[in-house]
Amino acid sequence: MMKLPRQRWEIATPNPEQVKQLIEATGLSPLIAKVIINRGIDTVKSTQVYLDPEVENLPSPLKEFPDLATSITLLQEAITTGEKIAICGDYDADGMTSTALLLRAFSQLGADIYYEIPSRMKDGYGINERIVEAFADQGVGVILTVDNGISAYQPIQRAIELGLTVIITDHHDLPEKLPPADAILNPKLLPENSPYRGLAGVGVAYILAVTTAQSLGITQGFIDPLLELFTLGTIADLAPLIGVNRRWLKRGLRRLPKSQLAGVQALMQVAGVSEEQKQLKPDDIGFRLGPRINAIGRIGDPQMIIELLTTDDPGIALERAMQCEQINAKRKAMCEQIELEAVHLVENTPIPWKKDRVLVVVQSNWHHGVIGIVASRLVERYGVPVFIGTYEENPSKIRGSARGIKEFNIFEALDFCGDLLGKYGGHKAAGGFSLLAKNLDHFKQRLSTFAHQYLEPHHLKPLVSIDAEANFDQLTPLLHQSIDQLQPWGIGNEFPVFWTPNVQVLEQRIVGKNHLKLVFCQDNNENQMKAVAWRWGEYFPLPKRVDIAYKLKENNWNGETNIEIEIIGIRLPLLETNSKPVMFEYQGKKYWCNFSSINNELKIKNEQGKVLAVTKGQRKGLLGTNRETAKEVDITQPHYYQLIKAAMGILGLSK
Repeated sequence: MMKLPRQRWEIATPNPEQVKQLIEATGLSPLIAKVIINRGIDTVKSTQVYLDPEVENLPSPLKEFPDLATSITLLQEAITTGEKIAICGDYDADGMTSTALLLRAFSQLGADIYYEIPSRMKDGYGINERIVEAFADQGVGVILTVDNGISAYQPIQRAIELGLTVIITDHHDLPEKLPPADAILNPKLLPENSPYRGLAGVGVAYILAVTTAQSLGITQGFIDPLLELFTLGTIADLAPLIGVNRRWLKRGLRRLPKSQLAGVQALMQVAGVSEEQKQLKPDDIGFRLGPRINAIGRIGDPQMIIELLTTDDPGIALERAMQCEQINAKRKAMCEQIELEAVHLVENTPIPWKKDRVLVVVQSNWHHGVIGIVASRLVERYGVPVFIGTYEENPSKIRGSARGIKEFNIFEALDFCGDLLGKYGGHKAAGGFSLLAKNLDHFKQRLSTFAHQYLEPHHLKPLVSIDAEANFDQLTPLLHQSIDQLQPWGIGNEFPVFWTPNVQVLEQRIVGKNHLKLVFCQDNNENQMKAVAWRWGEYFPLPKRVDIAYKLKENNWNGETNIEIEIIGIRLPLLETNSKPVMFEYQGKKYWCNFSSINNELKIKNEQGKVLAVTKGQRKGLLGTNRETAKEVDITQPHYYQLIKAAMGILGLSK
C-alpha cells in the first residue's frame, strides 16, 4: 500500500502588483522578490535595508531605552566606588551567553563583579528571594538580572527593601505590574516598529555593556569579543532575525571564524566547524555550537559555559568545550530515547489526539530539561499542539513543556487551564507549566475544550509553508547565490521553500540511515534535479508522479559544486498535466476529467476549479481545490454517481 507523508501545504500568494513593482525597482529575480515580500518586507526602502542592514540609520539606544542612561550612571558609580555588582543569569543559551558577556565586559571596565545562575532543578527559572537574600548577605550593592527579572515582582521588592540597587535586563513579555526596580531595560517596552524590539536577553546585555564602555571612553578592542557572544546567544536562543538582530548578526558571523576568544575557538574545534570558512553560516552555529551550549543548561552545570566563554586560557577552554561535547552527546541520546518512548505511548496506548485536537503525553523518569526538545519533534511528527510532562521527585507533581502550531496559542491555552496549574508561562509558540498529578485528567479535558475552539481536523497535519512555485530551469547557481545573500536564517527569516507540481520520479533509492536519494524531471523541461529526502525511507517507493516542496542546496563533492534540492514535502498531484483533461458537459455545465492508471484515480474538475478525486473501488471521494482542505464525500449519492458515470463514459472506461 502506497504511503505518503501526512502534510498540509500553505502556498503564499504575494500581491502580483507588489512583486512586479519590487522587480522593476530592484532588478531582483521574480522568485527572490516573492520570498522577500513573504517575509513582510513590501517596500523598496525596507528591501534595501533587508539586503544590506548597514544602510539603515539606527536611532541611539539611549533614545530608545528610557532607563538606559540611568542604568549606565548606576553602574559607573558602582565601578568608581568599588561596590559589588552581582549578575543573576539564566540556565539557557541566552542567559548563559548574556552572563558571560557582562562578566567579561564589566571585569574589563574594572568592576567588582560576580554571578549566580539559578538551578534548573532546585530554583526553577529566574531570580528568587533566596538569591536576593544571599546577595545581601555577601555585601552586594547592585543586582543586575539578565534574561530574567521582568516577572519577579516579589524578589525585586525584597531586594529594594534590603537597600540593594536593581537593574533588570530582560526580553520576556511584560506582566500587568512591573517590578519596583531602579531601572528596567526590556525591548518589549519599546514601540512595535523599533529596530531594537526583537532583541534577545543577550542583545540587551550587549547594548548595556557597549554603551557603558562608551560612556567611560573605552572602545578599543572591547566591542568585537562581545559581538561574538551576542551572535552566539541570539542564534542559539532562536530570536527573531529582524531589526538590529539581523544587522549585528551579519557582522558577528563574519567575525566568528577569526575569533580571538579561547572558548569560541575551542567550541568550533570540538564541533567540527572549519576555521577556513570566510563567513560562518547561522546553521553552523544553530546546529553545531548552539546545542552544545544549550545542552549544559538542560542537563549540566551552567558554570561550565560561563568559564568556557570568559577564560583566556586555551587549555581550560578546550577542557570545557570537550565537556560540552560529552554532555551534548548525552542530551541527544536522552532526546532520542524519550522521543521513542513518547511515540510508543501515542501509538500503542493509544492516545486519541485527533479527537482531542491536542496531544498530552506524561511519563515518569523523563528529564524535564530535554522534554521541550521532544515536544518540538512530536509537533513536527503529528502536526498537533503538544504538552509533554514528567513526574518530579515528588510523584504527586508534574512538570512539563508545550509547543504549538500556527493556529494555536500555547500561552492562552495554559491561561485557560490556569486554575488547574501551579506555575506556568510562555508565549504563542511555546511554554512551560507544572501541576498536581491529580489534576492531569481535568487538564487534558480543558486543553481539548480550548483546542476545539481554534482547530479543525484539517489543521492537525504538519505544516509545509511554501514561498513560490518554481520550474527546474529557474533552479540555478545564480538563484542559490541570491538566496545565500538573504542570510542569516531563523525565526522571522526562514529559509525559502519552493514547489514544483506534477514532476516525474526518474530514480529513487534508500541510502544511509533511511534517507531517500531521488532524481526528478519536469515535463517540457530538459533539466533533471537530484534530490535528497532525509529520514523518508518509510515512503519508498514513491509514486511515479508527485508534487514536491523543497529547499535549494549546494552540494560540494570532489571539487565539483552542483545545485540539488532537499525535499520537505510530497503529495499526489491533484490533476495530471501529462494527460490532457477531456472536456465534457453534464446537466448544462462544463467539466474536465482524466484518469491516472498510476494511482487508479479519476479526477473531475468544474468551472470553479473544484476537483472531485475518486479512487477506483472506493465509496468515498475527495472534493475541493487541494488535497489538504478537500472534504470527503459519499460518491454513491445520485449527483456524484451520475457525474462519475458520465466522465467514465467520455474517457471510455468501464464502470
